[in-house]
Amino acid sequence: MDTAIACKAVLFDFDGVIVDTEGQYSLFWNKIGQDYLGDPGFGDRVKGQTLTYIFETFFPDPAVQPRLTDALVRFEQEMTYDYVPGILDFLADLRRHDVRTAVVTSSNEQKMAAVYHARPEVPALFDRILTAEHFTRSKPAPDCYLLGMQIFGTTPAETCVFEDSFNGLKSGMASGATVIGLATTNPRDAIAPLCHHVIDDFRGFTCADMDAVLTINH
Repeated sequence: MDTAIACKAVLFDFDGVIVDTEGQYSLFWNKIGQDYLGDPGFGDRVKGQTLTYIFETFFPDPAVQPRLTDALVRFEQEMTYDYVPGILDFLADLRRHDVRTAVVTSSNEQKMAAVYHARPEVPALFDRILTAEHFTRSKPAPDCYLLGMQIFGTTPAETCVFEDSFNGLKSGMASGATVIGLATTNPRDAIAPLCHHVIDDFRGFTCADMDAVLTINH
């Protein structure tokens, strides 16, 4: 019989995990991809990537970058930031069990400022919020999640990561943490090979359920 393991820290991606925004971003980047690269499916290629990575890899022209930045900032100011169902109850349950929590996002501080304007309660929901400015390598590199574990002083064996994008899931798995995938952005069968467990959203999902997944994984 497995010996129960209690998770000590949970690291959450933000878009598609805390808030339901990935569809909105796909529309934005698909249009940019169509207009600049002739690629109407560009949004799927850059999910989970930092803006710096997107610019360096796909838009190295310094004359283009300011235009795209301005367009993105305007878009993010008008976005809706609806919570993924059940996330607030799950966060409250984690707090009751003294589990440390952090957002680990490829979004930058400017984008998160737009989030805080729309949802001023967000910073108080987590112990830490780590943005693109805190790490150099984008997902699927594990740097961002390794940093979260370092900050909380936890090992991969006692850390859970919640992700939705392919790059994010790969990042979580590369960190050695137990990874739970959210089928909010991609189909369950598409993300299942890239994580230890899949949920549709957080409704009915508890700290005990998470610990059970972690225990089975280890």
